[in-house]
Amino acid sequence: MNREILTDVFGKMDGLHVVVAGDVMLDNYWWGNVDRISPEAPVPVVAITRRESRLGGAANVALNCRSMGAKVTLASVVGDDSNGDLLTTLAAEAGIDTTLVMKSAKRPTTTKVRILSRNQQMMRLDDEITDDLYTEEEHPFIDMVLRYLQRVKPDVLIFEDYNKGVLKDNVIRHIAAHCKEIGIVTVVDPKKRNFLAFKDVTIFKPNLKEVREGLNLDIDKVDTEELNVAHDVLHRELGHGITFITLSEKGVYYNSGSKAAIIPSHRRNIADVSGAGDTVVATAALIYTLTKDVALMAEVSNIAGGIVCEDAGVVAIDKTRLLDECCRLIP
Repeated sequence: MNREILTDVFGKMDGLHVVVAGDVMLDNYWWGNVDRISPEAPVPVVAITRRESRLGGAANVALNCRSMGAKVTLASVVGDDSNGDLLTTLAAEAGIDTTLVMKSAKRPTTTKVRILSRNQQMMRLDDEITDDLYTEEEHPFIDMVLRYLQRVKPDVLIFEDYNKGVLKDNVIRHIAAHCKEIGIVTVVDPKKRNFLAFKDVTIFKPNLKEVREGLNLDIDKVDTEELNVAHDVLHRELGHGITFITLSEKGVYYNSGSKAAIIPSHRRNIADVSGAGDTVVATAALIYTLTKDVALMAEVSNIAGGIVCEDAGVVAIDKTRLLDECCRLIP
């Protein structure tokens, strides 16, 4: 594709303001060496040599948007604990506004510890509560976000649902309806529990497994014909604008009502697929908000998701590399 056109689009990302609303988490990585088996049980002993904490979940979506140059505000709930403090500090250091991050005394910050040796994940430890927000947390959170949207009027809001309790039905309905009322683009990365709660949004971006489970739909042959049927079912349920489905190694599918296609993936040396969906939804939100070009949105997002799979762990997209790859790969 013409580099001048893509460079212009990528340059305009700096002028966008994105709100990312959803479940944040702290991703901890502990690297170490394994030289022996424990005498206490038949398990390896990992001698830890390095630790690192990264932004995960909705915070990783926010980080991807920020890495692309957009102004980003994160809207979520963390625990009133040291992990919550660390998460908000990491976000602020990355240039992400944490004005809409609320602290809760009733739930811990979702934290995942991954233990790795020789770049192989050996174990993951999760510390979390996945119950929905309590009513006394829910209403202040909704009010805070709605007031902000009304006052600031960002360009796009991304719902990032990891089924950890922040995006309960009432939260989704109020925020989505207000965005529609004041003309904010809404993009959804759903999970099973609230799959059909996101009514009248602009872009609905599940993966294929989520479509099968969320609609209880058999999709045996991954082709445009069967995916068009899934889009029609989704549209009857949600009344949304665009269906954008990630198909893992098969690429991505989009349907805007008037146009539909599957875009195949590009060959990559895959190291880790963790966080690829976060990169895809962030990229899709920015490209569509700027261009309203669904095909370009799908092409660029497909490439972005593949790029981050070449790195171990959850990482954000590199804007310069993405631009270079798009110029090389998009016809």
